[in-house]
Amino acid sequence: MEKKPVILAVDDDLQVLGAIDRDLRSEFRRDYRVLRAGSGQEALDTLRELKRREEPLALLLADQRMPGMEGVEFLEQARGIYPDAKRVLLTAYADTEAAIRAINNARLDHYLLKPWDPPQELLYPTLHDLLTAWQAQHKPRFQGVRLIGFQWSPLSHELKDFLSGYMVAFQWLDYETNPEAKLLLATTDYTAADLPVAINADGTVLARPGRAALVEKMGLPSRPAAALYDVVVVGAGPSGLASAVYGASEGLKTLIVERQSPGGQAGTSSRIENYLGFPTGLSGAELAHRAWTQAVRLGAEFLPEEVTALCVQDGYKVLTLSSGAEVKTRAVVLTTGVSYRTLEVPGIDALTGAGVYYGAARTEARSCDQQDVYIVGGGNSAGQAAMYLATYARRVFIVIRGESLAASMSAYLIEQIAQTANIEILPRAKVAALRGQDHLQEVVLDNNGREEVRPARALFVFIGARPSTEWVCDQVLCDAKGYLLTGRDLVTDPRYALAWKRDREPYLLETCVPGIFAAGDSRAGAMARVASAVGEGSMAIKFVHQYLDE
Repeated sequence: MEKKPVILAVDDDLQVLGAIDRDLRSEFRRDYRVLRAGSGQEALDTLRELKRREEPLALLLADQRMPGMEGVEFLEQARGIYPDAKRVLLTAYADTEAAIRAINNARLDHYLLKPWDPPQELLYPTLHDLLTAWQAQHKPRFQGVRLIGFQWSPLSHELKDFLSGYMVAFQWLDYETNPEAKLLLATTDYTAADLPVAINADGTVLARPGRAALVEKMGLPSRPAAALYDVVVVGAGPSGLASAVYGASEGLKTLIVERQSPGGQAGTSSRIENYLGFPTGLSGAELAHRAWTQAVRLGAEFLPEEVTALCVQDGYKVLTLSSGAEVKTRAVVLTTGVSYRTLEVPGIDALTGAGVYYGAARTEARSCDQQDVYIVGGGNSAGQAAMYLATYARRVFIVIRGESLAASMSAYLIEQIAQTANIEILPRAKVAALRGQDHLQEVVLDNNGREEVRPARALFVFIGARPSTEWVCDQVLCDAKGYLLTGRDLVTDPRYALAWKRDREPYLLETCVPGIFAAGDSRAGAMARVASAVGEGSMAIKFVHQYLDE
């Protein structure tokens, strides 16, 4: 069994250190081992010993004003030893500005003011949130799913993304570089030709598993549980999860159907820093996991399936799933989101999933350790990925066609990138070709009209998006780009006026089919921000109620 994760408190004031140690043990000793250190150097020595013994570290709390090594400096160095541990700075009110600056510079997760009395209000809630987020990402040794495969296998990459998208703790073992992988595979009935192989916590082994097999092992439902729902939400991005939370909490029998994993495109974001209420930011996966958990707790049913068709029968909406099953519902909320556009350059098809990835592909970041990686695109998603990858890669190059990032990226991200030494922007450039045998090895750049061939470990693509609505545009009206038309657009534009048949005007988020609503990035005119997607998903449930009450 793995030892309890460690919480380490650091303060040179023995009285304060004793107080924080007492409060931490009172609340967390059942699930965590609480350690303390009287200086930054002593704490670093403790961390190195914990690392040598391969013990998990969950949380660091360090006082800012310590002689010899301030708290921020200690937390920066500690990040190199335990990059995934949550980091909290203890500070006096006078040091608040320094603490806020350190959120960006030292990538702190939070800061707390001293004194924290009563801890039930000023200490424990924050630490519980941080520890829950750490537990969701933590991959314990020899527990959960162990996935053996080849680093450059597209199927291995797909399985890693699927498991991480559902916050399933798994251990990745590269067959070519990890001796443990060969020993572990030898205990099964499979060989290297059968990879990737998933070994589950209960000892069962799946060779080259498909989604259905993994879903079954994860205990997720494979078929809808009811014959009729009040509302079915198609898509589990931020808008879909918000619809599910509000639908279920307001008494509607709610089903949410998602073909990939919760969070949508936002769920792949390494760090969202401009979402209201999270001043230190959080990953898209954390946000999605919290919302999914909330929706299920409130009574929403989750189905990991793909909807392939939608039709209306006697006023009811009937959705056909990829398994062939049908779902009947009184109302539908389409929150299908968008997917990244593909990069059309020579050599990319053979390397997709083997060094070329669409979106942040956080599961591949560790494999880029001390290597050069390239990001194509200049939006916020590209900037967030660059900051995340800079933790691992030797150098991160952002390839953009324009002169600068100012036109497409938020100012806070541009400032962070400018302060990160190993991130370089390549303006007026584009990828001309990709080269490699079984994986990406070189990128060919058109850099201001000059051809350059550069070594590359990975290429991450963020070049705009297209709506995931191709399966439904034969039933509801879409614009020329495939975005779903809703509300006043259906009655004010003469091209679409004949599509609306009711005496009343369509509700704000209603499509041309009464009772079918659209929210989030796939809706025409929507703002591509997480907060607006959540707002639309919540608002859609209000209109569902109005429709059902007609």
